Amino acid sequence: MTYQKPSIFQLGKVHENGASVIVSGWGLGMCASSCQCHRNPQDGQLALAEDQAGGSLGLHSFTPTGTCNCCEAWSSAELQAILRDVAALDALDSSEPAAG
Repeated sequence: MTYQKPSIFQLGKVHENGASVIVSGWGLGMCASSCQCHRNPQDGQLALAEDQAGGSLGLHSFTPTGTCNCCEAWSSAELQAILRDVAALDALDSSEPAAG
């Protein structure tokens, strides 16, 4: 079964550091508007869940078991692919002549 991913509202960076993968600067939002497992029951805020050894970035689950069955974390490979795609789009935009 394929789960959806948390939304991304800010692009960040992906750094490989030996056996670890560090993802920084990414802004993640909710996976679904009705999702309750990722909101801190005390203040309603989201918290990131980063796995440097596994190279993933997702949302912390506040369920009693600490697990989530509504979404899955982004892998570092997926985040790198997003950055490559954005860079390719930026290169296309900058190579287009201005309309005029």
